[in-house]
Amino acid sequence: MSERIAEISRKTSETDIKLTIDLDGAGNAEIDTGIGFFDHMLNSFARHGFFNLNVKAIGDIIVDSHHTIEDTGIVLGQAIAKAVGDKQGIERFGSFLLPMDDALVLCAVDLSGRPYLYYDMTLTTEKVGYMDTEMVKEFFYAVSYSAGMNIHLKQISGENNHHIIEAAFKAFAKSLDIATRYNDRLEGNVLSTKGSL
Repeated sequence: MSERIAEISRKTSETDIKLTIDLDGAGNAEIDTGIGFFDHMLNSFARHGFFNLNVKAIGDIIVDSHHTIEDTGIVLGQAIAKAVGDKQGIERFGSFLLPMDDALVLCAVDLSGRPYLYYDMTLTTEKVGYMDTEMVKEFFYAVSYSAGMNIHLKQISGENNHHIIEAAFKAFAKSLDIATRYNDRLEGNVLSTKGSL
């Protein structure tokens, strides 16, 4: 089995991002985006998906958190797509219902090659720490489109915005971990009637 590691760099007039992901890691992370709560979410994503993840993002956070978070989502999606490769032998689909105290969030993913985000979450504060809560949707949208994957996120319950957002990131991590696992019964084939994804 070849290593499923990808390194992506992206530099614009607004952000400079370097990201490395290992889909078969141990959940180790080194994250520095300049946005503390976002760092916490990416750390949670890495830990609970058993992905080794390094992210160094320099962005115009003096403006707001938008460009840094969205562009990190773009780069993460690109890295996931590159690391997954031709998708031969993997489960392709993954879903997880994750509880976190008052919050319960469902995530389902399909590594179909087709981007789509379904987002049904109700956040009631403008910020958690220095992260704008409206950027949760923008982040997952960026990941879905740059990775070419379906992501469905649905909040079942929850009142605490920190818990709801963290449950979403952890549920996404668990779902992606399941979707990228190898299934011996596929014998190296792609799980699709079309023969490719």
